Amino acid sequence: MAIDIGIAQQDREAIAESLSRLLADTYSLYLKTHSFHWNVTGPQFNSLHLMFEQQYNALWMAADEVAERIRTLDVVAPGSYTQFAKLTSIKEETGVPDWKNMVEQLVEGHEIAAATARKTVKVAEDAGDEGTADLVIGRLKDHEKTAWMLRSLLQ
Repeated sequence: MAIDIGIAQQDREAIAESLSRLLADTYSLYLKTHSFHWNVTGPQFNSLHLMFEQQYNALWMAADEVAERIRTLDVVAPGSYTQFAKLTSIKEETGVPDWKNMVEQLVEGHEIAAATARKTVKVAEDAGDEGTADLVIGRLKDHEKTAWMLRSLLQ
């Protein structure tokens, strides 16, 4: 059955492409945050270990929401590391940095995801897709707030 939600196929595809970049950023940030949760050490261990756990759980749920929105638009959501690597702007970390560098990398990652979200809101609004805009504005606010909270640890 054809989809008829008031958004042209071309617009749905453009929105889904932008959402796919946000999904890739979200998943990459999830993976990095989870790795840092496992590997953090130092005097801030307990607080960072718990904070990172809360953050990767939130990112996991966010990735699901974004992927499901892509599917709502009748486009296939990316779901492989190869696809995510091509779509994300977040740098992969293969080592184990110290706690401070972990926090710095996560601040940067959340800021990148916020910028991606901001672009996605524009694409959605230009196409009259209030549903996507609403979802992504929430993601944007979460990334900005998390970046602020992490950045506060560095001052």
